[in-house]
Amino acid sequence: MNGILPLWKPKGMTSHDCVLKIRKLFRLKKVGHTGTLDPEVEGVLPVCIGQATKIVPFLAHTKKNYITAVKLGISTETEDSHGQVVETKEIIYPPSQQEIENVLQSFRGKITQIPPMYSAVKVDGKKLYEYARENEYVERPERNVFIYKLEQLKYDGNDRFWLKVECSRGTYIRTLCVDIGSRLGYPAHMSELHRTGTGAINKEDTFTFNDIEQAVKAERHEDLLLSIGSCLTHMQHIDVDKDTRKRVLYGQKLPKPEQAPETDPFLVMFDKQVLAVYQTHPDNNNVMKPVRVFNHE
Repeated sequence: MNGILPLWKPKGMTSHDCVLKIRKLFRLKKVGHTGTLDPEVEGVLPVCIGQATKIVPFLAHTKKNYITAVKLGISTETEDSHGQVVETKEIIYPPSQQEIENVLQSFRGKITQIPPMYSAVKVDGKKLYEYARENEYVERPERNVFIYKLEQLKYDGNDRFWLKVECSRGTYIRTLCVDIGSRLGYPAHMSELHRTGTGAINKEDTFTFNDIEQAVKAERHEDLLLSIGSCLTHMQHIDVDKDTRKRVLYGQKLPKPEQAPETDPFLVMFDKQVLAVYQTHPDNNNVMKPVRVFNHE
């Protein structure tokens, strides 16, 4: 059994919990997720099954889509609604939608973020949340991320508004909410977060655990899986003939064609089937070498 299970992760479960449950339901060991969602967050979590576990690194680099709520007037140590309150400020003059829009304009495109202390970013081999739990201060490295879309959705009263975000990998939505609130003149935190898409997989493609359990009982759970190729549409590809197909499946290096894809790495295809992920050889620009090869036997 090989493919990607588009799971709608429920609140209250870690991404690892989801993997363990799917392993048990499918009675398989080769199961892995493509990007951690915090326990209190629900949303799209692609789970790779069998040979598809080989593409986890390539799915992790895709764009992400979120619906989030910014709560003004309160900041927390974790930058979400589950941390201890750090600062409060009464909202006497709530920002207008136009004022919010003016601030959002400065957060579109390439921005710089400082990861929250309660995150898994490592500094000197130690995760930031480990420093935070020990009340130890450490300088956090800045990182550049890209915000492709940032739109207002609705305004709840005078202290909370919802946003639709499309962003690059590595973006901290918690930090985005805090920074937007700060620009509006208020302490703030992320009070809700739903991941509505990752790469080619969107909310409407997903299945809940109830859906999955019903499919397993009916012995139709393979019908829930997306093909490897359908989830790698962000990567370019080259098509090969029957003879080259054999060389690819043996994991051999190949001469790089004149019309090689601009992206690196890229897919090698035969008759619409993904055979492997290749990249340009680091020591010879005219040669391609395999990064992942898929066994279709």
